[in-house]
Amino acid sequence: MEQTSLYTHNEILEKARELAVMIARTKEVDFYKRAEQQIKHNERVQELIAELKKKQKQMVMFESMNKPELAKKVEAEYNQLHEELDAIPIVTEFKQSQVDVNDLLQMVTNVIANTVSERIILDTGGNPLTGETGGGPEKSRGCCS
Repeated sequence: MEQTSLYTHNEILEKARELAVMIARTKEVDFYKRAEQQIKHNERVQELIAELKKKQKQMVMFESMNKPELAKKVEAEYNQLHEELDAIPIVTEFKQSQVDVNDLLQMVTNVIANTVSERIILDTGGNPLTGETGGGPEKSRGCCS
């Protein structure tokens, strides 16, 4: 097994910060930020959000007072408000942008985990096809899969 230079936690964290800056400058994150600003400045969206919060508190209160019929009525009102909110195009776009950013972060996480596992397997003389590391009778699996 060849010995390569070892990295410190600080060096790795510095690279992670660089990667974070790169991710923050993607079209997905840019769209998310613009959609978030539009939502913050959209009066109807803010009214609906405030009303939803109020209905949520009412539901909890009626449930704690053991008044299921009132809780059910408020829940129906809550659901109607939620549908109205979800029908606003900028809200739909904002939610999609959240999914897009999350997918990007998940993809980066998977690439890192898979690459670390692959390096461990290769560096220990293991078999990348089976995922087994080399170096012993126990033949453990890769670390991060």
